[in-house]
Formats: sequence, C-alpha cells, structure tokens
Amino acid sequence: VSLLVSFIILSLCNVWGNEKIFSDNITRILDRLLDGYDNRLRPGSGGGVTEVKTDIFVTSFGPVSDMEMYTMDMFFRQMWVDERLKFEGPTEILRLNNRMVDKIWTPDTFFRNSRKSISHNMTTPNKLFRIMQNGTVLYTMRLTISGECPMRLMDFPMDGHSCPLRFGSYAYTSSEIMFTWRKGPIDSVDCPKESMSLLQYDLVGQSLSSEIIKSNTGHYSVQVVHFHLQRKLGYYLIQTYIPLIMVVVLSQVSFWINKESVPARTVAGITTVLTMTTLSISARQSLPKVAYATAMDWFIAVCFAFVASALIEFQSDSNPRESLKKRNHSVCRSEPGEAPALPIFLQQGSAFPPVPQLAGTSPIDAYARILFPLAFGLFNLTYWYSYLVKDTMEKARDVDVEN
Repeated sequence: VSLLVSFIILSLCNVWGNEKIFSDNITRILDRLLDGYDNRLRPGSGGGVTEVKTDIFVTSFGPVSDMEMYTMDMFFRQMWVDERLKFEGPTEILRLNNRMVDKIWTPDTFFRNSRKSISHNMTTPNKLFRIMQNGTVLYTMRLTISGECPMRLMDFPMDGHSCPLRFGSYAYTSSEIMFTWRKGPIDSVDCPKESMSLLQYDLVGQSLSSEIIKSNTGHYSVQVVHFHLQRKLGYYLIQTYIPLIMVVVLSQVSFWINKESVPARTVAGITTVLTMTTLSISARQSLPKVAYATAMDWFIAVCFAFVASALIEFQSDSNPRESLKKRNHSVCRSEPGEAPALPIFLQQGSAFPPVPQLAGTSPIDAYARILFPLAFGLFNLTYWYSYLVKDTMEKARDVDVEN
C-alpha cells in the first residue's frame, strides 16, 4: 500500500512539474514575441504587401426586409503572416484569448455596406486568436451584420435578389493590404441549411468575388459576397392571388342572373368592385412605396378591369324601360286614339292576372358567359407562364463606395 501511495504521489509531482515547465516555456515565448514588437506597424511594412486571407461561416441568415436591409450572424475569420511572431518551442500553435489581440497588429477591416454591426461580448468578447510557429495568425470574431440590399421589385412577388456584403481595409490601400479568399471563390463562405431562418425567401446560393475600388484616397482591395435570395410565392398565393381570382369568378356569376333582376345584379357588381379595391390596398401595405408597377400590381389591375367590365356589361345591356314596355304590351294592348282596352284576364273573366313572362337570356349575357371566362383564363395562362419561366433573379450590381 505504501509503495502504491508513493507511486501516485511521485506521478502527480511529475505531472505538476511538467505542466509548470510547459507554462513557463509558453510565458517565455510570449515575452520574447512581444519584446520590441510594435503593433502600430503592419507586417511587411518595409515595402511588401500584406495578404489577408478571409472566410465566413454563417450561423444565421435573416430576417430580410423589403425596406432594403438584411441581417446575418456569422463567424468572420482572417489569417495573415507576421514574421515578427515566429517562434520555436514545445507547441506548434499558441492558443490565446482576446487579451492578446490588443497587443498584436490586426487588419482594420470594416464592412462597407453595413448599416449596423455588432461584435458579441457575452460573456467575454467572442474572439479567437492563434499564432503558428511560422508566424501565421488566425483571428476569428463573431459578428452580427445588418447590410443594405437595394431591391428592384418589378417582378414582385416572383422576384429574386442578390444581397451584397462588402468588406475591406479602411486605411490601407491595395498596395499595402490585399484581401483574398482563404478557401477559394467557391468554398470560402459556408451557409448551412439548418442555420437559415428565412420565412419569405429561399437562400439559393452565394457568389464570391474580389474587387479593387477607386476612391479619392486611393485604390482599395474589397471582398464581395452576393447572397442570392428567391422569394417564396406561397404566402401571396393564399393571401392575394387566389382571393382575386375568386372575386373575378364571382363577378361573372351575374351573367347567369336574369337581366330583369336589377337589384341583384347591381349589388353583385358593386360588391365585387369594393372587394377588389380592399384586396389591392391590403396587398401593398407591406411593400415600400415604389414609383413603378410590380407584377402583382399588373395582376390586380387586370382583375379590377374584369370586375368593372362585368358591372358595365349590365349597364350596356338593353334599356330596362324597353323591356318593361314590351312586357306591358304583352299584358295590355290598345289602339291609338281609342279608349284603353280592358286587360285580357278581365276580358276572359279571370279573377287573377297572369304571371308576366320575363324576357329570355340577353344576347350580350350569352356572349359574356363564354368570352369573359375564356379571356380571364387566357390572361392567367400568359401571366403565370411568363413569370414562372422567366429568370427573375436580380443581377449583382457593383456599387462604388467612396472611402
């Protein structure tokens, strides 16, 4: 037993001693690295260009607003080589916390089209900092970015948009700092499907590029990511398109009501017109006040024209007074200049008048029963085919931002 206890104590002492030696070595390495290090100077400030490799892991994308803005949460990674930080020791990588960041030179990266950016600090600053033996530095931050995304809504709600994210150095020109994609122009931005929280859009992909932007103070290296968003149509089908189609169909029911039922046909026509007006107003409440017509506006306008035409068709029909005159003429006949003849049912000795024979189907109604549904069906076929086949994804636009 005593031998076992002695062995355990000796092992613990060896482990503690090794850990103390290791930590002492790391402390000496850090002291040596910072000895004479000036974090005001960028790596290669003697004339070389500092290459900063970047990549992005998107943890959450959305929401996206039609008011020209989107929000995303991400891990933003930057990697560069600082030969002043080369070291030799028992470890290949120095894993350091955020306190070391302020003592080392880091790129002055900023997001050019950001309206609001947040660097997470709970419970401590969410930053990762590592130094490799060859002087390579890895710097990772967790950020939430709200960026501008100008939208052209001509094809709304079958539209697609390319929302850009632009970042680069604020003070260093392209002759001093050059940004590149760490994993190439395809895999440097990772957007897992399980991280997407979009209700009205589908993130169908992203495209990466590198640009040189010219401004009054020089040329700057800028990295650009375009997130391609396709709007989901289901909500608008349920809330707008199907109700509009049903109102148009209901307006055409009046063609099957006898033309002498004036109150019924008038009320049906006015009700459908008012319903169409209400639907068109509610459909645009969630959209910006754009000065051009969208695809939905054109659909609403045509549906409104069909509903209004159904009401006008009744007023363009034969004059109701003529119909009433013909009906009365069939009930009571008299010659000009003679005393009014007795009604036929009194001449025949009947105590009750006969039921008036209503006029038959109007020729206009007969044509309308065929032409209106046929024209509306043809319009729907043309409308949906043209927009569903058309590539409505908005092309990426380059915006020159002055520094």
